[in-house]
Amino acid sequence: MCKGIVGKKLGMTSVYAPNGKYIPVTVLKVGPCVVTQIKNDKTDGYKALQLGFGDKKEAKATKPLKGHFEKSGGACFSTLKEVGVDDPDSYTLGQNIGPEIFAVGEKVNVTGSSKGRGFSGVIKRHGFGGGRMTHGCKNHRVPGSIGCSAWPAKVIKGKRMPGQYGVETKTVRNLEIVEIRPDENLILLKGPIPGSRSGIVTINKVLFA
Repeated sequence: MCKGIVGKKLGMTSVYAPNGKYIPVTVLKVGPCVVTQIKNDKTDGYKALQLGFGDKKEAKATKPLKGHFEKSGGACFSTLKEVGVDDPDSYTLGQNIGPEIFAVGEKVNVTGSSKGRGFSGVIKRHGFGGGRMTHGCKNHRVPGSIGCSAWPAKVIKGKRMPGQYGVETKTVRNLEIVEIRPDENLILLKGPIPGSRSGIVTINKVLFA
């Protein structure tokens, strides 16, 4: 059994359940993913499938990647991800894997990269309250003192300060599959997932409830 698949976030919409309940959903295009490499205990020390997703022009692929892709049919892919598998010997190079590995009502974990917000201050990045807006306060949105006096006379590692905000790997767990459209390679998940539109995500089965 393949334990996951690679997909792309298309956006959010909503559907109605048979009982009339309104459900906000995220639409994911999953596959078709092509098996580009099979890993097993004997050669690699673990069991996994390397999946290729998304078309890529052959002219933009490096020679080592072209040689790698030739083993699975020659098509070039923009994204390569590994997913776990129980029996790698039951799969072949070039095999297509789609949303049929999931079922409606099943719970999955989705991993993606959060939206990038650039260089941000402490109020936006960490939720600092900031200073007063009145009574002569001149400390409105700055972090304030960060030192440690005479000892240890340095800024402690991990201090919350301004910096790059976003573009972090995030995982949302136990999302329910509301609908599967195999003809269009679409999966509708209840609720939001990390990242912006067209962001690449990995959908994994929940192994332990």
